[in-house]
Amino acid sequence: MNRETLAGQVASAVGLVDYQTGSIVSRTIVDKSAGTVTLFAFDKGQALSEHTAPYDALVHILDGEAEVTISGKPLRVRPGEMVLMPAHEPHALKATGRFKMMLVMVKA
Repeated sequence: MNRETLAGQVASAVGLVDYQTGSIVSRTIVDKSAGTVTLFAFDKGQALSEHTAPYDALVHILDGEAEVTISGKPLRVRPGEMVLMPAHEPHALKATGRFKMMLVMVKA
């Protein structure tokens, strides 16, 4: 299902991105000047190293669980839970097991 097919349709976010052994897979659903919505599937052991972003970003865990670290504070985030990563705050993500997430970036 491509982005155009998604418009005006009901879809399961979990099913729109697949796990791949030893990798992080991403799929952009919305890409607008005001922000983006991207789905990710992390295989166990995969991570995004600490970095900052100029925009607020909301991580919503869809499957599995992740360790999200914000300004040195580790948080365990489980399915159905979300965490806001504030703009300009250092943050990192680590897959303690496989997990899928939706990342909503607000560019304002």
